[in-house]
Amino acid sequence: MTEKFDSDDDLSDDVLSAPADSAFPEWLKALPDRLEPFATLARIDRPVGIWLLFLPCLMGLAQMRIPNGFQLVDIWWVILFAIGAIAMRGAGCTWNDITDREVDARVERTAKRPLPSGQVTLNEAYIFLGVQVFVGFLVWLCLPLDAKIVAALALPLVAAYPFMKRITWWPQLFLGFTFNWGVLVGAATAVHVTFASVFLYLGLVAWTVAYDTIYALQDREDDALIGVKSTARLFDEKVLMGIFVFFLGATALVTMGAYFAGARQFAALMGLAFLGHAFWQVHRLSSDKEGHALSVFKSNVWAGAIIVAGLTLAAIF
Repeated sequence: MTEKFDSDDDLSDDVLSAPADSAFPEWLKALPDRLEPFATLARIDRPVGIWLLFLPCLMGLAQMRIPNGFQLVDIWWVILFAIGAIAMRGAGCTWNDITDREVDARVERTAKRPLPSGQVTLNEAYIFLGVQVFVGFLVWLCLPLDAKIVAALALPLVAAYPFMKRITWWPQLFLGFTFNWGVLVGAATAVHVTFASVFLYLGLVAWTVAYDTIYALQDREDDALIGVKSTARLFDEKVLMGIFVFFLGATALVTMGAYFAGARQFAALMGLAFLGHAFWQVHRLSSDKEGHALSVFKSNVWAGAIIVAGLTLAAIF
């Protein structure tokens, strides 16, 4: 996604063609010029990823509150989850850009990111990574013991993810296991991880494979040239079918997770609404896969909100 940089940035001649990465939002232009690249490095200009990390935490918490309802302390947990999602999503993006800086320099969509463009040095990126991880650590200290243990288990996944696109055709699956770990943290914060939590977690893993395959559609040609693997390339001409199959799997598993937690009728309504949104996504992609990929990917915040709403209503009523 294209950030706000001068048009005459010095880029290498072998940069590959690709869609724009993003437009730098007006409100972030108020930052001092020296801080703008760090906001971009943490993807503050693209909050979709923050939501997609934050929402699973809410899902895990709400799912475990279905039997007995919410508690006042849950407001505190939600605040902590929000801070943690902002910090750790930023840390994950920073770590990803550190490991991918040479590849990013060869793709037009990512060539103007802070590291390949020289806006941020490698040492500065490591320091910034440390600051964000420290904020995440402060959040971790505030969690219950069981949640601390569960959260700590995610660190190897976070560290390994950026390398998956080099060694497997399924980096989206690995991302799913990593990005939705918040479901288990939320469950452990509320009560403990249960059989129903695992169903919900696996459903969200399938959901992530679907939406991140959509995101990867933007880079299929460039990824093929530089040897980056993805499910978007693996599924090839059957990519829409592959996406929909994972949406179906996500719907089934998430619905079962809600049902086993006691949601009953809300589970069915939530599942139908989620599946309807999945149908809409695939239909929109069918007319222009690459052209609509980014907007359809972003719409998954609403898909996640459907699940949060269903579980929350079940916990209230």
